Amino acid sequence: MALKRFYKTCTVESTGSAFGVALDGRAVRTPGKAALSLPSRPLAEAVAAEWDAQESKVQPRSMPMMQLASTAIDRVTPNRDEVIDGIAAYSRSDLLCYRAEAPQALAERQRTAWQPVLDWAALTYDASLTVTAGVIPVTQPDEAVAALRNAVADSDDFTLAAMHTLTTACGSVVLALAVRDRELEPADAFDASQVDETWQTEQWGQDAEAEARRDRIRAEIVTAGRFLALLRG
Repeated sequence: MALKRFYKTCTVESTGSAFGVALDGRAVRTPGKAALSLPSRPLAEAVAAEWDAQESKVQPRSMPMMQLASTAIDRVTPNRDEVIDGIAAYSRSDLLCYRAEAPQALAERQRTAWQPVLDWAALTYDASLTVTAGVIPVTQPDEAVAALRNAVADSDDFTLAAMHTLTTACGSVVLALAVRDRELEPADAFDASQVDETWQTEQWGQDAEAEARRDRIRAEIVTAGRFLALLRG
């Protein structure tokens, strides 16, 4: 439910290496009532800009940086291991490992888009995932799964919040890691995650419902990518 805008000014406050946002001098807190303590000034400035952009009513859905930051503080920090496990679990059914049996043109498009990212993960994290044709689940090597979990765990809580969004939106922890590590741009990760859907659109034309879903996924990936960029400062 939208609240009436109750403040006039939005400012960034700093305490040591942490940053917060104040509305008329009062510190903003998360929905869970925790202090909104942010690790970079650019992120704090982006959150402050979201608050400042609210008009007569405060619309939380129009504040994605605030939402992701609050998720990191309220949900990731107290459940860090659970979040890491949830992200890493995608390594056992990663989108990039499941190729079409036919037509050959689609299988080749998948290989072109996906195999370089899998090769990067194998080289960077010693995580060689098994690729298969069709939809029957393939068992991934335990050592590769463990290596990818370790890679995910090498993230602070704010990065994990963005990683969770990227992984679920892409259906791939490998794509999420590639965005985190700046191996892929968010837009490229979106394109890679949508190879099958793009193929279907080319063959059968656009479907309004499917396009709306693609737009939502694109927005989630781009938002998470921007959040990561702001974290880096």
